[in-house]
Amino acid sequence: MSFDAEARAAELHLLYQVGNAPVRTYPYPHLLVQDVFPPDFYRQILAHLPTGEHLRPIHELRGVPDVYKDRWILPIQPEAIGKLASPLREFWMALSDVLFRGALGQLLISRFEPLLRSRFEKEPNVQFRDEALLVYDHTNYSLGPHTDSPRKILSVLIYLPEDDARPDLGTSMYVPKDENFRCEGGPHYPFEGFRRMTTMPYVPNTMFAFLKTSVSFHGVEPVTEANFHRTLLLYDLHIVKQPPAAPAPAPVAPKTSFTF
Repeated sequence: MSFDAEARAAELHLLYQVGNAPVRTYPYPHLLVQDVFPPDFYRQILAHLPTGEHLRPIHELRGVPDVYKDRWILPIQPEAIGKLASPLREFWMALSDVLFRGALGQLLISRFEPLLRSRFEKEPNVQFRDEALLVYDHTNYSLGPHTDSPRKILSVLIYLPEDDARPDLGTSMYVPKDENFRCEGGPHYPFEGFRRMTTMPYVPNTMFAFLKTSVSFHGVEPVTEANFHRTLLLYDLHIVKQPPAAPAPAPVAPKTSFTF
């Protein structure tokens, strides 16, 4: 079974929606994009979500803090996707092409380009690479306000609920009570030191994308109810450092890399 034609049409829709959404600048640069994929393709995503047997706790696959112990993932990489049964395998291969063909990453960079140039004006050899994860967050999952790793450039969350019954499960934006507080990345902080500005609603087919800055505090409010989970697709851009005279290293899968 081939999903290539449907995925290509979905990619064009995605680029149109992301390319025309307004960049909101406060409290840090971000996008809120609704109807990210065509409705029929979004239903295809829900119909082809892998089951739990294909997921692994994120701490087993990469070094992450204990706060992520209730997060399970499927890396959107050929090795992981290749283990899925048909037709899930073919669908996620087609969707991975949408994410890693290069157009989405370049478009996101262009939307935030002036701010990215300011951040990297003294690093002319910097390059970016992208990665994506299918994520399931379970009961007891929460994240205190944090700004992400210093190597993160941009974070994109595409919410994948079946309905709009729980908008409160979205990722929240925070501002520190100490207006001068900044964080270059790493620690997660107690909620008590921050004011929640807004929550990006966890509703179907919605994207929250934001630039990593020293004030890009975001998190997830605690949820303790039984049988809770939220499903989302994460797409991120990271820094790849290169010495000026060295040849470019082979990129890590996913393979797409970017420059300004």
